[in-house]
Amino acid sequence: MMTHRDALDVLAAHRGDRVVVTTMGSVGIWPTISESPRDFHYLPSSMGQGVPLGLGLCLAKPGLGVIVVTGDGGLLMNLGCLVTAAQFQVPLFVVLIDNGLYEVTGGQPVAGAGRLDYVAIALGAGFERVYGYETRAEWSAGVEECLTGEGPVFVWLRVAGEKGKATPTAPLPMAEQIERLRGAIG
Repeated sequence: MMTHRDALDVLAAHRGDRVVVTTMGSVGIWPTISESPRDFHYLPSSMGQGVPLGLGLCLAKPGLGVIVVTGDGGLLMNLGCLVTAAQFQVPLFVVLIDNGLYEVTGGQPVAGAGRLDYVAIALGAGFERVYGYETRAEWSAGVEECLTGEGPVFVWLRVAGEKGKATPTAPLPMAEQIERLRGAIG
């Protein structure tokens, strides 16, 4: 099984000029991999809002590719966002990091951890392009296919969970991130 860092390293090598929205645990890792002005670290008080944010960016800026890196806990708090996102042909790439834990809030198991089939959930929500990977080698071999062509796309990455991680903080205040992203996407 790959680590969270493995999953993000592969993504970073293939992201192109797309905006990358990270949430929760990925916010603590992504800034050590990328410092692009097209990176946006989203730590809201309510989990599960990364996909709606990414969809909103795609709709507001036609043609803008957006990758949303979300966790299994956050996605479960807003599964309806998948049904909404699947209605639009936009370059939205939802990358689910499934570690089976609420990793940054104490390491509690996510409801249904190890039993949920996120590929089936995404297909049921209406996504036509859905992928799932458990190893870095599989993800490395499939990432280019996942990030090309029409969207929306859903990618389920199973990663090893780590207990005892602290809740990350964004590397820049929200207002600065917003201004930096506005400047980068025009």
